[in-house]
Amino acid sequence: MTNETSINKELAAEQREELLKTLKTRFEKNRDRHQGIEWAEVQARLDADAEKLWSLHEMERTGGEPDVVGHDRESGEYMFMDCSAESPKGRRSLCYDREALESRKEHKPQSSAVDTAAAMGIELLTEEQYRELQQLGKFDLKTSSWVQTPANIRKLGGAIFCDRRYETVFMYHNGAESYYAARGFRGSLRV
Repeated sequence: MTNETSINKELAAEQREELLKTLKTRFEKNRDRHQGIEWAEVQARLDADAEKLWSLHEMERTGGEPDVVGHDRESGEYMFMDCSAESPKGRRSLCYDREALESRKEHKPQSSAVDTAAAMGIELLTEEQYRELQQLGKFDLKTSSWVQTPANIRKLGGAIFCDRRYETVFMYHNGAESYYAARGFRGSLRV
């Protein structure tokens, strides 16, 4: 993994304009995800924070299809989450965290979900956030997504993931060092 401090977290003007166009189109196409929120207000916050825009670019680049799913009226922040139908393609085949990655003796995945999220400047969804996202649509019908794991479960070597099957959202467990081609992670970003 590249040292985070050496990464240029600013987009070129053309990348910025392309991303804003993509986000605005998605925003307008999926108004049911963010009723009562206006794009101009979201864009004003994005324009003020180049690093958050870079993180959204990373979410988009890895297949997350980020979209606004909420607004914190107290802080003024907008919540973006990965809204791709399946767990983002560019973020699959990852074990849960660095400790799990280092515990593997052979056939190590490229990275971990926690490390990848941190490098992107985003956070893994919590189980609660994952369930809230599922209220906005049907996600992970064929894939699954790692979610933030409580310390007591992680201490025992496990990690949790969620998916949607049979019109129901399920939460499961696995060894944190496991990884699968159909399991990735969904992230969130406050802007």
